[in-house]
Amino acid sequence: QVQLVESGGGLVQPGGSLKLSCATSGRAVARLSTGWFRQAPGKEREFVAAIKSNGGSTYYAASVKGRFTISRDSAKNTVDLHMNSLKAEDTAVYYCAAGGSLITSSLTSQNQYPYWGQGTQVTVAS
Repeated sequence: QVQLVESGGGLVQPGGSLKLSCATSGRAVARLSTGWFRQAPGKEREFVAAIKSNGGSTYYAASVKGRFTISRDSAKNTVDLHMNSLKAEDTAVYYCAAGGSLITSSLTSQNQYPYWGQGTQVTVAS
């Protein structure tokens, strides 16, 4: 059984930075495809970023590309989401999700991830 625990959310001003971490247990993080999703109030949950198992290729939603970076620390068994140049529209609950070896076209689909964290709130406001 894989367990995921997110941390690092909080309140940040527009233009600021924040790092979210997803601590993983039950399986080596390098063997998991891990994604970050977010859900803003009144909106559906959407894909943010993902990192594939093994090779570690990364993928981003168009809305965050160039501002967010997903990375994996195999020693700590964590997957981090570094968020820069934050905007008000980045305000949401951010969820970490994990699955097995996923093909590229499946990475953006939350249905492909059987394991989810509890979520962490990110609020971007002045």
